[in-house]
Amino acid sequence: MAKTSLLFGIHMHQPVDNFRWVIDHAVEVCYKPFFEVASQYPQFRFSLHCSGWLMEQIAQFHPEVYALIKTLVEGGSIELFGAGYYEPILSTIPSRDRIAQIERLNKSIRSGFSQTPKGVWLTERVWESSLIRDLYRCGIEYTVMDDYHFQCAGFDEAVLDGYYMSEEGGEKLGLFPISKKLRYALPFLNVNKAIEAITSYCRENDSAAIIFDDAEKFGMWPGTYEWVYEKGWLVRFIEAVLADPSIEPMHYGEYFRTRRPRGIAYLPNTSYYEMGEWSLRADDALKLEEFKQEMGHQRYEEEGVKFLKGGIWKNFFVKYPESNRLHKRMLELSAQRETVGEGEFDINLYKLQTNDPLWHGVFGGLYLPNLRDNAYRYLIRCEDIRYRGKQVVVSDQNELDGYDKVKIVMPKVIFRFDAAYGGQMVEFDSRQECFNWQNTLTRRKEAYHCQILEGGKTQEARAVEDGIDTIHNMAVEIDDSIRETVIYDWYLKNSFIDHISDGSFDLQRFKRCDFREYGDFANQPFEAGYTQEKVTFSRDGGLYFPEKAFARLEKHYIPSVEGIGFEITFSTDDERTLNYVLEHNFHFADYKALRINGADAEEEGMSVQTDRLEIIDGYLNKRLLLRFSQPCDIYYFSLKTLSQSEKGFDLSTQGISFAAVFAFSKTISIRGELEVFDV
Repeated sequence: MAKTSLLFGIHMHQPVDNFRWVIDHAVEVCYKPFFEVASQYPQFRFSLHCSGWLMEQIAQFHPEVYALIKTLVEGGSIELFGAGYYEPILSTIPSRDRIAQIERLNKSIRSGFSQTPKGVWLTERVWESSLIRDLYRCGIEYTVMDDYHFQCAGFDEAVLDGYYMSEEGGEKLGLFPISKKLRYALPFLNVNKAIEAITSYCRENDSAAIIFDDAEKFGMWPGTYEWVYEKGWLVRFIEAVLADPSIEPMHYGEYFRTRRPRGIAYLPNTSYYEMGEWSLRADDALKLEEFKQEMGHQRYEEEGVKFLKGGIWKNFFVKYPESNRLHKRMLELSAQRETVGEGEFDINLYKLQTNDPLWHGVFGGLYLPNLRDNAYRYLIRCEDIRYRGKQVVVSDQNELDGYDKVKIVMPKVIFRFDAAYGGQMVEFDSRQECFNWQNTLTRRKEAYHCQILEGGKTQEARAVEDGIDTIHNMAVEIDDSIRETVIYDWYLKNSFIDHISDGSFDLQRFKRCDFREYGDFANQPFEAGYTQEKVTFSRDGGLYFPEKAFARLEKHYIPSVEGIGFEITFSTDDERTLNYVLEHNFHFADYKALRINGADAEEEGMSVQTDRLEIIDGYLNKRLLLRFSQPCDIYYFSLKTLSQSEKGFDLSTQGISFAAVFAFSKTISIRGELEVFDV
């Protein structure tokens, strides 16, 4: 009888320094029950990848689960896969960091489990052929990726029942295609249909049914704990696999050693299909979906998948400047490794390289403020080690746009300004607290917003007979309160943003981002210059009524003991009375612990004719003081984004937007300070 080799693997990961209660919950409803069931069937062979940081947490806080894994490894049930220790997208970090992260996890696996990984898990299955050389140097012989990767290169689904070989400069790597059919079947279909999906790969004596997917599908995804454990799906599935004479559970390594490759494959830069769709800008993602619908589901699955593709993972750096900023700051710091030295700097750099805060899809990722806070904490720790109390002003062009980014490093704070975006402040770090008060996120259009604005449900719920649906197909009810939160900004939510408006500017127009803008300074580049005493940005621009009137704006930032001083001068040929609006956007860890100009922070508010904005950050016990040389009206509101998650939609506070409004005619000059004090 011909047999199908079942290559079954699970991938376990949680964002580095994620909330402890999230880890505990994942262990309780997913990891622990999975390994408890698996321990009852030692003859069920499967593969496991667990990110290094998560395994640390399990070993420290859930030793009984760690012991279960160790027992299964020692008994021969589990083959362990390597990866980057802190779960980076390998293709986005420098070669030396890839090797260091992979070897760090390999060393941990050898020490804890007495195995040396020969297979590697690619985070989010992001593939670039340039990885082969570094994987080869780390002793890696094979990896896994979606069958979609192969289909993008022209392979038919029917031949993706084994591994292929690839090479880069003569260095070799085996490539296993993960079956989409099985990803959508396990654990969502009933056991009989799941077994049918596996045995459909029984085409030749050495055929393999290949599945390597998120462990969180087995208990953490909505509805899966009840289905997989309380209703016994996993027990019945493993028993059915072991009872079926046509299925042989096998490790990837054994299959790789004992079976010949199907052939050779050279694959394009890609990830799984959904990731390519998410990396597109909203309008392009909607067009892609239209093309799929025009083609029809069956034709797309059979033929169109080869030709109709989304973007590549690195498009997230194009789509989200906030993500690109973090990534390029990481590259800047990585280049300092040799001058700073190894040790604590390396650990924080590697944690900074974790993938989670850099992208957004069904899961929150970039939209989750705590993940970005964690990333900036590692970044600031690296900076603190790098400068060790120094006071400097430095410039770079690391973000590849040709414009200077100027950084003012003070003993207590670090400021960073971007000439490409109006000479605005894009980083405002407390070195003591390792917190970035400028870690805001712009409200922007996402493809799923169109479904919200159209009303009803996000999609029609699919009827699933004796099974459960995946999070990719779940319907979510939409009401008017959610719809009203969908607002888009036409400029990035940095600080020291310059607007020229008129007397119609008010709190609600500011909140809706539909106020009249006459100037071209809020989202346009400035010229930059700096010395150790002063940073200067300037622009010769205009006011548009719609006829253009010449206008010039200069900004100077001056390092001071507690922060920075600033001088802003605006002049124009037009003689109308206008409003100069200076906008700041500040991010906080706990918005309930804030006081603004002496009162508890509300969802929105204003101060009339004041020369200061004082914010008490009760969480960090800091006082942020923004002083002006003349009185102004200050409006503020909570900056919130609506994002998609595995549970539906999340309304997240990304910061507080402040607008200081000054009336003027022809010219205005404002001086002030932005300073930080202990409470």
